[in-house]
Amino acid sequence: MGVVGAITEYSRNGLIFDVTDRGDPADPAVVLLHGFPEDRQSWDPISERLVAGGLRTLAPDQRGYSPRARPAEPYPQAYAIPELVDDVVALLDAAGVERAHLVGHDWGGGLAWAMAGSHPDRVATLTALSTPHPAAVRRAAMTTPWQLAHSSYMLFFQLPWLPEQALGRGLERMLLGSGIPRAEAERYAGRMREPGALTGALGWYRALRQASGALHRCRVPTTFVWGRHDAYLGRQAAEATGAMVLADYRFVEVDEGHWLPERQPELCADEIAARVTWSV
Repeated sequence: MGVVGAITEYSRNGLIFDVTDRGDPADPAVVLLHGFPEDRQSWDPISERLVAGGLRTLAPDQRGYSPRARPAEPYPQAYAIPELVDDVVALLDAAGVERAHLVGHDWGGGLAWAMAGSHPDRVATLTALSTPHPAAVRRAAMTTPWQLAHSSYMLFFQLPWLPEQALGRGLERMLLGSGIPRAEAERYAGRMREPGALTGALGWYRALRQASGALHRCRVPTTFVWGRHDAYLGRQAAEATGAMVLADYRFVEVDEGHWLPERQPELCADEIAARVTWSV
């Protein structure tokens, strides 16, 4: 696959995704996948550090978040994990990247695990921020009262229309209470007030009903960075994640909460760069 110049967008099945592409297209590529209710700008401080270190970064606004990538039908099948994975593959193809170093936070972390498991030929390394392997989270939710209680919001987000009503009024307050810095909380909440944005973002949760089958073990070199004060993803899932990785694995526990890209960009960039350098 030949080198492609910098891109600002890419398309798949009629959807158009906005992308921030930084660095030399000939440098090793790092794909940065955001979570809820973030966007590609959440990666800016990390991307700047990675580019300064000789890497190319590709940060897309994902399905449901990019204004021109909000499918209406079929729904919620349009947000099922295989569709999200294929969006990442399409990004790699559009950018001329054969194999990328994959990074994900929150929902983006879950997608990164799925991508690494199903397309190891396209993933050089994985760095997951905050998000344990999905199979470890699922197991913890079935066996640990703490994880079950702290995952209950995901069930609420699957309801029709009611989450839009609640979050439309209270998302900024919820984000501030969860530890996101004020500037980011205001920006994320403001963007979610755009027509269709919140419903698109919630599509990821509503498509959980479409999930089926066993999740792949990860066979690419992996770093997992987890904050011990994470209010959503607990220790049992975090510590069980290593058993789901059949390659070189590094577990980094930090004195932080869930929002690692916003609160610890230097630490995140250092761990991503270390994983990339170790594997080159």
